[in-house]
Amino acid sequence: MAAAPNPTLSEVLRVFTRVGFLSFGGPAGQIALMHKEIVEDRGWVEEGAYLRALNLCHLLPGPEAQQLATWIGWRLHGLKGGLAAGLLFVIPGAVIMLGLSLLYAMASGLTWFAALFLGIKAAVLAIVAQALIRIGKRALGTQFKLVLAGIAFLLLALVKVPFPLVILGAGLLGALAGRARPEWLGAHHHAGIDAALPPKRKLAVQTLGTVVVWLAIWAAPMALIAASLGTGHVLWQVGAFFSKLAVVTFGGAYAVLAYMAQAVVEHYHWLAAGEMADGLGLAETTPGPLIMVTQFTGFLAAWRSPAPFSPLLAGLLGAGLTTWVTFAPCFLWIFACAPWMDRLERVPALQAALAAITAAVVGVIANLALWFALHVLFARGEVAGFEWRAAVIAVVAALMLFRFKRGVIEVLGVSALAGLLLSQL
Repeated sequence: MAAAPNPTLSEVLRVFTRVGFLSFGGPAGQIALMHKEIVEDRGWVEEGAYLRALNLCHLLPGPEAQQLATWIGWRLHGLKGGLAAGLLFVIPGAVIMLGLSLLYAMASGLTWFAALFLGIKAAVLAIVAQALIRIGKRALGTQFKLVLAGIAFLLLALVKVPFPLVILGAGLLGALAGRARPEWLGAHHHAGIDAALPPKRKLAVQTLGTVVVWLAIWAAPMALIAASLGTGHVLWQVGAFFSKLAVVTFGGAYAVLAYMAQAVVEHYHWLAAGEMADGLGLAETTPGPLIMVTQFTGFLAAWRSPAPFSPLLAGLLGAGLTTWVTFAPCFLWIFACAPWMDRLERVPALQAALAAITAAVVGVIANLALWFALHVLFARGEVAGFEWRAAVIAVVAALMLFRFKRGVIEVLGVSALAGLLLSQL
């Protein structure tokens, strides 16, 4: 279907406000929702352009659905449109997550709250398993991809290789395989572009300016923290960690959670292992990117080490800083790369690297599923501490998801109620 004339900026604002509040279901649901609203119902973006942009968003670190929203806004109204669409995709979920994080911090000592989140954590096991199966079916179309996924899982689960190295290694292997044996990756080369492309020199100058400006925006709060609180403060540590995470978050939130959880729980000691599952459960109940779980982590880290602020103010600062350094890079990537998209999508090595990274992400998610299962089903990671209540709820959640095809919100609600009831036994 041919693209309709560009909408007004107010129309873009109205539609992406709607998208922001309805974007449940993770990236698959969010991408489908935007396709219906933007491509099918309104014809603002042509089908082929939408799919090409989506493919290239997969190449970039960060939440691909939010970046796709930013690209759509940029395509329709340049910088203003990109900022509007990208922010409206994030803000509703960020505000809701902030309220839930505050409730969690204030009520975490209450018995009923712990019982509630026992059910939510158990449901998260089934949700992660569903994500693993769904992504695996789509990503592992060849034997080579299946082997890549298995190697990634073993490197993370047994050898403890850092997550970024696994992703970089998969990308390199994919680029090499794409050149020597493209059939291993099911690679398909695109035909030439009919429309004239912008001159490279002009694009390079524009890109350099964009990168400089957005790097300054990204770094501004960190510079303020370093000058006022020093680099030993928890806010600096939170900002530095999640800035690094924003650069290596390939494959969506599920892919990076194991790496994030390991650092947050075992290195920084900001959260306990079970609390990471709680945060993911909260993120599942809110619209917007699932990577919003980072805001929950930043809030609690600052809440628990608030000096010289009150816990509430520190938590708000931690949540705001985490959201800033998580999503400011997304705007940098899109505004810098969007003008190059017609050229980049024709580079076979990049397409092959993306296919290999997507396959490795399946192994990463499998490692995440194992990590969560050990910490949710076994208290303190010991066999003797088997949590039978969590196991029962996880089975019920899995039946609801796989057998009866119930939605994530309904599954989480039923599981939370089951946690309350079973805690009485």
